[in-house]
Amino acid sequence: MSMQASGAKRRVYMDYAAACPVDERVLASMMPFFSEKFGNPSSLHQAGREPKKAIEEARARVAALINAKRKEEVILTSGGTESNNMGIKGVAMRMMGEGKHLVTSAIEHISVLNIMKSLEKSGFEVTYVKPTGDGFVDLEEFEKALRKDTVLATIMYANNEIGTLQPIDEIGRLLEEKDIFFHVDAVAAAGKVPIDVQRSKIDLLSVSSNDMCGPKGAGALFVRDGTRIEAVSQGGGQERGLRSGSENVPAIVGLGAAAELAKAEMEEEGARLRALRDKLIDGILRSIEESFLNGHRTKRLPNNANFRFRYVEGESMLLNLDMMGISVSSSSPCTSKSLLPSHVLLACEIPTEEAQSAVQFTLGRSNSEDEIDHVLEVFPGIVKKLRAMSPFSPKNIEEMRSTAGHRDEEHHHDSE
Repeated sequence: MSMQASGAKRRVYMDYAAACPVDERVLASMMPFFSEKFGNPSSLHQAGREPKKAIEEARARVAALINAKRKEEVILTSGGTESNNMGIKGVAMRMMGEGKHLVTSAIEHISVLNIMKSLEKSGFEVTYVKPTGDGFVDLEEFEKALRKDTVLATIMYANNEIGTLQPIDEIGRLLEEKDIFFHVDAVAAAGKVPIDVQRSKIDLLSVSSNDMCGPKGAGALFVRDGTRIEAVSQGGGQERGLRSGSENVPAIVGLGAAAELAKAEMEEEGARLRALRDKLIDGILRSIEESFLNGHRTKRLPNNANFRFRYVEGESMLLNLDMMGISVSSSSPCTSKSLLPSHVLLACEIPTEEAQSAVQFTLGRSNSEDEIDHVLEVFPGIVKKLRAMSPFSPKNIEEMRSTAGHRDEEHHHDSE
């Protein structure tokens, strides 16, 4: 968000992958359900019927966003992580009598990778398909990974860090032919690019509210009719028995409103963000030497620009940008506390020192061309300053080599 009071430092927010502000229209739709329409949707009286109706309307809006056949195929959850757990573990546990082999990619969101690690401890075998340098799942390698005992494959629609859009339609057709369940983590993609679960032959698909400018703590799992999954928690039987517990009605209403707005505005907003993204990419690659774009140049999310830079460290750039009022990310916000290089970039065979230099810009509704110009004005100077201080700059490396060579020569003379 561009926020600038008189005398205050200009603020530019370009970290929409970490958190989105709730759209004012979404917030307005939620407000009545905090107080005047507070009833429990499971109640049979009037106070419960209104919230129940609102929940079903929200479910229908999510179904429309992803082109599900029926709104009943949408299970409401607390967000992308719960949806991933419910979908992946639900199918794996249900199908374990027929096979215990799962396939995924090495660049999935950390929530998916940790689910896989958990299932491996429970006796499942997981194959992690390596990506290409641009972050695509290699279809030949993917097909080779499939076995007779494979019961589920999970591939994200778009990578949350580098933005690369995966060949979901091709993967879906392949898995349908082999009668293998297909789960898709679409948290980064939903509301930004068109998703059609029918065309893409998707059996399960996870979405999150906040990534569409809805409230945090709400999401959904699409479960295609005929896809039977094991409940991962038990309770009063809400959400077809798959997700028991009293519903968070305001958040669900917000999810539905966010999905409806995203569907209606996706084409126009996507074109606007794509133009800003491309201006940012072209400007940074042109103005900063030894800078590189991570992910595919065009087959990427319309709001994602992820770069790496030689001879400078990502966190230093992030902190310097923050001091200039610009909020960005150095990696996935779900893994940034670890201070380790991005597992996505390492899987794409980016050298470790370059993976540690990643800076991710994710744009949203509040960003403007003027803000892109501001970043392009400020950022090159930050990189130049940090490179001058870095022990790994070309100049400093050459000086270290020269000093080391001089010392070796002196040692050689002394030994004579």
